[in-house]
Formats: sequence, C-alpha cells, structure tokens
Amino acid sequence: MSTVVLLTALDLEYQAIRRHLAGARTQSHPAGTLFEVGKLPGTPGTVCLAVTGEGNINAAVVAERAIAMFQPGALLCAGVAGSLKDDVALGDVVVATKVYAFHSGREHDDGFLSRPRAWHASYDLEQLARHTARTGHWARFIHDPRYQVPSASQMGPTAGWPPTVHFKPVASGEVVLTASGTSLTALLHDYYDDAAAIEMESAGIAHAAHLNRSLPVLSVRGISDQADSSKYAADTAGWQYIAAERAAAFTVFIATLVLRRQMPSTGAQQR
Repeated sequence: MSTVVLLTALDLEYQAIRRHLAGARTQSHPAGTLFEVGKLPGTPGTVCLAVTGEGNINAAVVAERAIAMFQPGALLCAGVAGSLKDDVALGDVVVATKVYAFHSGREHDDGFLSRPRAWHASYDLEQLARHTARTGHWARFIHDPRYQVPSASQMGPTAGWPPTVHFKPVASGEVVLTASGTSLTALLHDYYDDAAAIEMESAGIAHAAHLNRSLPVLSVRGISDQADSSKYAADTAGWQYIAAERAAAFTVFIATLVLRRQMPSTGAQQR
C-alpha cells in the first residue's frame, strides 16, 4: 500500500493536519524523531506526520529520516507563509510550482551576487493540485467550523469562497521577513520576482526529496501575513490559524488523491 509523508514546521500547522487523521499511533525514529502514523478516512495506505521545526536544515533532516523510515510515494509540506505580492491575500493558498533557496550566493567587494537554486514541483502532484483547485471540493476539508463558508456580510478581498489558490514559486530561506524596503526585499525583487510567498522549510524538504530518487514533492502554503511590519497584527487577528487550516485542508485533499491513485514515483527535478 502507498504511504504519504506530511511535514509541518509549527505545532499549529501540525494540529491542523492531525485533526484529519484516524487511528493515529506514535512511531519513533532511532534518532528520536516522533512521527504519528494514521489513516485518512476512505483511503488505503497510511499517512505519516511530523513537525520539523523552523528552518530548512531542520526540515531536510526530518524529511530524510521520514523517507528512509517509511519509503513514501510522495512527500507533502504544509504550513503558513508571508505574501510577497499584493494580489496574494491573507487566507489565500499558494501551491509552490518552484521552490527557491534564496540564500545561495557569494558576497564580495561589489556586493552580494545571487546563485539561485530551485526545485520544481512534481508534475503529477502539481496536476492533481490544479485539478483540486478547479473543483473547489478541497474546501470541505477545512476542519474548523469557524472557517467554513462565510456569510455574505463577511465576503471581501480576504474572504472569498472557496479560498483563492495560486500556483506560483515560493522563496525559502532562513529569516522571518517583517519589514519592507530592506536588503532582503531588494534581493527578492531583483532575483526572485516571480515568488509569491516567503517561508523557511520548503527548500530543505525539496532537496531531500531530490536526493532520494526525485521523490514526488509538493509544498502548500496558507498566507498568514504580508511579510512586512503588519505581520504581528495579522498574527494577533488569528490569520496564522486560518492560513494553517486552509493549507492543511488542501494538502490533506491532495494526500487522499495520491493514496487512492497509488501514484507512481515520478519526481521533482532540480534546476
């Protein structure tokens, strides 16, 4: 039977996915990483869930352990991210068509020269994700009833239904961006202008998948802030929770499709 590994960085992201699992049991890696192994209702196979912690190095290590331990048919990453585009609003979902490791480069007397690394999403998983976005059925998997279909009075630029899904690259590094007009925002604009969101784990997970026979990998991110000084206000207003719930719902829906198809391993390619 097929197995899908789902990885998150934060506990709130973990809990948003954990609520979908049935019959979960804890399984420990020899080095101590704890996974929860369970089932998604109506699917064959198993789902293995773990928290990586923040950062690409942590994510890569846990992804490598998960791959070696469970030999999954696909590796999915779900969590929150900051928006880099005005038309990518709070509560939207971004499916990473490409993951940039934006900290690669060389610092010299004339300044920083970027040496981009990027991993494309698995074609099969991206196709499943695009079909999922078109149908909108994934929104039924949003677990918390507070974030089901809003009333007409709540509809607005950040409250459309089903939530808007963007298929765009994401930038993955080692910083939380909470300001505009910085050297980092300039770097992202100059070298990664097509990136729609910024986060801290997808590059490590994508690289681990690439090194394991190009295991199919996909990163799904809910937008919790605008990657500027308004982040703290957005977090206080509960957007992290909303974004995590929506990313989890979309990712779990993809996982059910993968398990039902028992998708062959045709994977991500590094560029």
